[in-house]
Amino acid sequence: MFILRRLLAFIPVMIIVALIVFLMLHLSPGDPAAAIAGDSATAEDLARIRRELGLDDPIVLQFWNWITALCQGDLGNSYFLNRPVAQLIADRVGPTLSLAGFTIVLTVALSVPLGTYAAYRQGGWVDRALMAFSVLGFSIPSFVLGYCFVWYFGLHLNVFLTQGYVRYDESIEGWIAHLILPAVTLSCIYIALIARVTRASVAEALSEDFIRTARAKGITEIEVLLRHGLANAAVPIVTVIGVGIAILIGGVVVTEIVFAIPGLGSLTIDAVMSRDYPLIQGITLFFSMLYMFINLLIDLSYTLFDPRIRY
Repeated sequence: MFILRRLLAFIPVMIIVALIVFLMLHLSPGDPAAAIAGDSATAEDLARIRRELGLDDPIVLQFWNWITALCQGDLGNSYFLNRPVAQLIADRVGPTLSLAGFTIVLTVALSVPLGTYAAYRQGGWVDRALMAFSVLGFSIPSFVLGYCFVWYFGLHLNVFLTQGYVRYDESIEGWIAHLILPAVTLSCIYIALIARVTRASVAEALSEDFIRTARAKGITEIEVLLRHGLANAAVPIVTVIGVGIAILIGGVVVTEIVFAIPGLGSLTIDAVMSRDYPLIQGITLFFSMLYMFINLLIDLSYTLFDPRIRY
């Protein structure tokens, strides 16, 4: 029932998000046609742009036409690039998802073990080092850290590639080599976030009575830590991983610009600079739906870690 309720609740949320994305541009101050055409546009140019974008129709009819096309997989056409928005997103989504996925794997692989060990050895040097790293990770913006990494690891030491992107079907080695430095740049903030939450959650679980009972039964410390401590702290850890992924979506856009990765980040910047409203709408809707889908997966994963949630 829990899974069914979450799936059914996903539908009205999708409709509300689509409505917000539509209204965000159509009800914003200023004339979209004038913003696209520029200061030197004539009245005929403005009338042509409004007709092409359907801005002369009532806003209810505009939304109906847009949502009808959206249900058919049509996000409209880019005004300046003269190509379908869905095709433009499909062409650029590979590098963005590759960078985000690489960052998530790297973050979870490092932050969860570090936070768990820090909780087990509270007050030790790992615990203190983790707290210091967390402060630094939250204090330095990702784009500043990216430029520092480019200068030191790319230009000074010349050990990592700092520009461009290679598709995984062209070269696995080249794909990994181009993603290492951007992924490390992005993961620093999220390692700090997830490691701190992991430490706090596991430390709280280790202070419970059932941990003393498990130890009294002669269970090894590694089993106590993983099967009882980490397992019972999984729900808040998974929750903060989901929140971190949402923040990561915004960080990917900036990091792609720093490392010249041809993903959705550069496409977003180009769309905003050229005031390509259909393209801005399509990208915003894609990121919104992606975030909603990730949240849905996080909610459904709760039933794996805590069976009581099913009821």
